[in-house]
Amino acid sequence: MLLKDILATKGTTILSIAPSASMADAVDKMVAHRCGCLVVTEGETMVGIISERDVLRAISGVAEPLDKISVEQRMTKEVITGTPEQNINDTMGLMTQNHVRHLPVLDEGRLAGLISIGDVVKAQHQKLAMENHLLMSYIQS
Repeated sequence: MLLKDILATKGTTILSIAPSASMADAVDKMVAHRCGCLVVTEGETMVGIISERDVLRAISGVAEPLDKISVEQRMTKEVITGTPEQNINDTMGLMTQNHVRHLPVLDEGRLAGLISIGDVVKAQHQKLAMENHLLMSYIQS
């Protein structure tokens, strides 16, 4: 299974936020949409990603309120990305090796979607369930 297959099922809606927005705005948007990260964009260009972990780092040991901290100050700037043609096994390895739970998918440099670790687990579970079903059918026939 490829990332483009997951995106075809999941959809390609990407929640984003401007780097100049406050961390409070980012938290509000993540809560409202029940998501764990936002892609940080300037126009059509991805400049970073802000995740729940970034929010925790922003509030840890800082006296400054979240509405005074910009997303740009706390976002992850060196974003690990995938491609539509990338297979799920490579994706699992990439996410595990880099300790990330969200992976923007770039198609020829353009943001095509966002894959979460939950999406990967769901796709892998469906694949294994189908393989199990086919093997059981073969054994029973």
